[in-house]
Amino acid sequence: MSPHVCTKMNKKNVLLWIAAILMVVLGLPNASRSGEPNWPETLTIGTASPGGTYYRYGEGLARLLTRKLGLPVIARPTEGAAENIKLLESGEIQLAFVTLGIAQQGWNGTGDWTGGRQFRTARALFPMYDTPFQFIVTSESPLHSITDLSGKQVGIGPEGGTGGVYTPLMFKALNMTAPFVTGSWADLAVQLSTHRLDALVVVAGPPVPEVTELEKKGNVRYLVLTPGQKVSLRVALPEMTTSFIAAGTYPSLRRDYQTLGIYNFAVARPDLPESLAYAIVEAVFTNPDEMMQIHPAAAETVAANFTRNTILPFHAGAARWYNNNAVAGSLRGD
Repeated sequence: MSPHVCTKMNKKNVLLWIAAILMVVLGLPNASRSGEPNWPETLTIGTASPGGTYYRYGEGLARLLTRKLGLPVIARPTEGAAENIKLLESGEIQLAFVTLGIAQQGWNGTGDWTGGRQFRTARALFPMYDTPFQFIVTSESPLHSITDLSGKQVGIGPEGGTGGVYTPLMFKALNMTAPFVTGSWADLAVQLSTHRLDALVVVAGPPVPEVTELEKKGNVRYLVLTPGQKVSLRVALPEMTTSFIAAGTYPSLRRDYQTLGIYNFAVARPDLPESLAYAIVEAVFTNPDEMMQIHPAAAETVAANFTRNTILPFHAGAARWYNNNAVAGSLRGD
């Protein structure tokens, strides 16, 4: 795997997490009282670094659940899906966002980040959205194809995020190498704008806030995977599926951007009370307008998309919700 130049965000993430806890606890009446006797006093959601979709989605979901459940729910900034799975396993968080590819690596203990250990704590709650891989350069860049990225400085997001884990695997499948740079999307976007990076491989639900900001400067162009490259990637990484970003999602996209992607799910620890898991899924699916206000990617957060998960067992409370609400297919929690 190519060497990573890692931009550390841990201290900033911890400060953001502490601030979020104080805001939620101080702002919620009777914050120490949860909705049911066996529910925990608080819930923490593992998200990702500031500037990405996970972070924004997580902040909004935490606000929604705090109101609907009657207990403080805090969004914790993290390095992304891989770190979220580890934090879930250790019990430091109770909820997390993951892409199914990272979840599969953790379940089987196959990703480099696992060290060969199997992480089998995660239980699926609800589908979030598809994460398309977006290959971005500045408008004046001399790079015009994915192949041109070989040997270039490429920003790939947080080290423990889906981009940080999967982009090196994708380059390897395409017989390409590059000195990858990890960090928050906010920091990497600045580096692209100031020409310290040659490209970004953005892996987040569109519209990604930092890409939108780059678009406002008229400073973005998208590189496209060829049909042959898509085949090579899907053979090497079968968990990847066809994906696209709809025309108009970003101002410069005048036609659909065809690419590959991986689906995202919200997951929980198996010891989360069944009634609480049920209430979380109920709150998400019965408040679609509020979910859409959180982020446009929530348009895909619909019950029917539960079938996108073929990797993880569902939490018993979530399975009961899908069965009770006659969603196509039937589920059994473990």
